[in-house]
Amino acid sequence: MLNENLEIEESPLSGMVARDGMTVRVEIYRLVEGYESWTLEVVDHEGGSTVWEDRFATDKEAYAAFYRTLEVEGIRLFLGEQPGLTKH
Repeated sequence: MLNENLEIEESPLSGMVARDGMTVRVEIYRLVEGYESWTLEVVDHEGGSTVWEDRFATDKEAYAAFYRTLEVEGIRLFLGEQPGLTKH
């Protein structure tokens, strides 16, 4: 169970991204204490969540991974399971 007292830092690179008539929210975050790596998560219009298994040294690296995936695979990728990504 996640400790509710943990403080999460959200990257200023987080935000809404629209493409091909669809909008997703890019969430880049890390725990304030004890974790230096960043988590990348994309939430679709139905609340489905795609989380990268890899962690990133910087929030810019996390956003670059999202952008590369968006450019290569398209925004519809975030509606289904893909290797290296975990869909919730």
